[in-house]
Amino acid sequence: MALPLAVNGHDVIGQARTGTGKTYAFGIPMLQRIGKPRKNRKKPRGLVVVPTRELALQVTEDLITAGGKLGSRVLSVYGGRAYEPQIEALKLGVDVIVGTPGRLLDLVKQKHLDLTAITMLVLDEADRMLDLGFLPDIERIFKLVPDTRQTMLFSATLPGEIVTLSRRYLNRPTHVRAQNNDIEAEATPQTTQFVWRVHRMDKIEILGRLLQCDGRGLTMVFCETKRACDMVSEQLQERGFASAAVHGDLGQGQREQALRAFRNGKVDVLVATDVAARGIDVDDVTHVVNYDCPQDEKAYVHRIGRTGRAGRTGVAVTFVEWEDLTRWKVINNSLDLAFAEPVESYSTSPHIFTDLGIPEGTKGVLPHAKRSRAGLAAEEIEDLGETGRTRTRGGRKEETERRRERPAKTRQRRRTRGGRSADEPVEAELQPGDAVQEAVAVTPEPVTPEPVTHESVAPEPVAAEPVAEPVVERAPVERSAPAARTRAARTRSTGLNPRVSLGDVANDVPSRDDRTFTQPTFEEMDDEVDQRTQTRPEPERIVPASPFTVIFQSPDLATDEDEIAPSAATERAQQRRRPGNRPRGPRR
Repeated sequence: MALPLAVNGHDVIGQARTGTGKTYAFGIPMLQRIGKPRKNRKKPRGLVVVPTRELALQVTEDLITAGGKLGSRVLSVYGGRAYEPQIEALKLGVDVIVGTPGRLLDLVKQKHLDLTAITMLVLDEADRMLDLGFLPDIERIFKLVPDTRQTMLFSATLPGEIVTLSRRYLNRPTHVRAQNNDIEAEATPQTTQFVWRVHRMDKIEILGRLLQCDGRGLTMVFCETKRACDMVSEQLQERGFASAAVHGDLGQGQREQALRAFRNGKVDVLVATDVAARGIDVDDVTHVVNYDCPQDEKAYVHRIGRTGRAGRTGVAVTFVEWEDLTRWKVINNSLDLAFAEPVESYSTSPHIFTDLGIPEGTKGVLPHAKRSRAGLAAEEIEDLGETGRTRTRGGRKEETERRRERPAKTRQRRRTRGGRSADEPVEAELQPGDAVQEAVAVTPEPVTPEPVTHESVAPEPVAAEPVAEPVVERAPVERSAPAARTRAARTRSTGLNPRVSLGDVANDVPSRDDRTFTQPTFEEMDDEVDQRTQTRPEPERIVPASPFTVIFQSPDLATDEDEIAPSAATERAQQRRRPGNRPRGPRR
């Protein structure tokens, strides 16, 4: 229905279910209107704006297939790839450009892309672009293309924002909706839907058993977050399934690697977010699993639209947790489904085995005899010259393993003490007059003291005074390494005053500090403590008569001379009484 209108140059709003061939509805008229390529014509004549990178690749492949006989030059531009190959292709000449809004505006800003010759503009999956916040970019693109153009909007759903956009930028568009209620009611539905109420901790076990049902081919599992995608993919790989994840945190090369492995059959389970729900067109998808409940009815329609395409049949299973029941009821009422109360299901429920044809006794782990897929590692990653930060697949687990595999550091540190190596022996002898703090050192083994004699150490003449307390005889410490401790630590470890000279130790003569300070006895210290206790007054104890008695009360800082602040009503009344603030009458 849309082909005659598009070929005649009318603006069209196309609405149809996912997988009904909307790409060829605007692709064939665009290629026919542009015609065969010419060498002197390098500016593009057709522009297709899509929301995701995967959808850009899909539309590009379909247009190349449709324009194979004409030799049309089709180029896809999107983020995550290097600018140079896209700039070189634009210099050689392009007929049709398929791209995302961000990269298109970047190339226009760099003056590598000229949109002044566009004769046909197409917005594919327009509602999804509005959901992703591309409305300002789309309006900028509309201002860059000529006013005399043909514009077409295609989408599976038609919200109010699309109607407003079409009224603003389209010229008397024709709304074409591919739907026949009578035929669809009589025919058998192409996608069989199951909705189960499950527990969060049991979902991975149910999924493992579901993936072993009869007749299962390629399967897509949709999660709500990027971290959930990585978690589900890792757990499926541990259970023996060949799975891969696709989400926004992966580089473009890794995303295309996963999609190629999925299309080639090396991976049969693809775990993705809603970003990939509209950009993956694989004909052999037999099962779709909504691991997390969709956000709204549009997300649900596009998720299950990945199966049952082009006349084939498929199975769609949705897991609904207890806290998501309210959201699911809104989706169910919007789409007029028959699953208002999902069946409570567990991994051991009999109806799971009978509904999907799972053999009895199947567990959530794939047997080794059935593990025949090559896996994601068999598909090579293409070097696309990606821009931005480096992304890793697998999250924290792979990053931790990658850090463990790093080679050990070859740098050797040299430990020194006092400027010398710790392994070199220190040959030093004590000289008369050396301080004890320089001779003290940390030794790994206890040093046996030797008796002190006057022949080994020369005494230092010091005028000795009579001391009441006897002097403890101490032995000199052998010098084995330079000291590296503080004065307080040396005093505690050796028991010597750091100011005592070596001659004083040899002659058992106290130093000046020992002569001026006398250590009090324990009896004297107890008497002094008792004297201080007796002279100090005991604080007065406050014993309230009642537990509700107020003991402490904040002081009242106000005085009798203080004026009370007027209220707001009093201030307004005073302002009205002033002669300059009389109310004015109405103007005549």
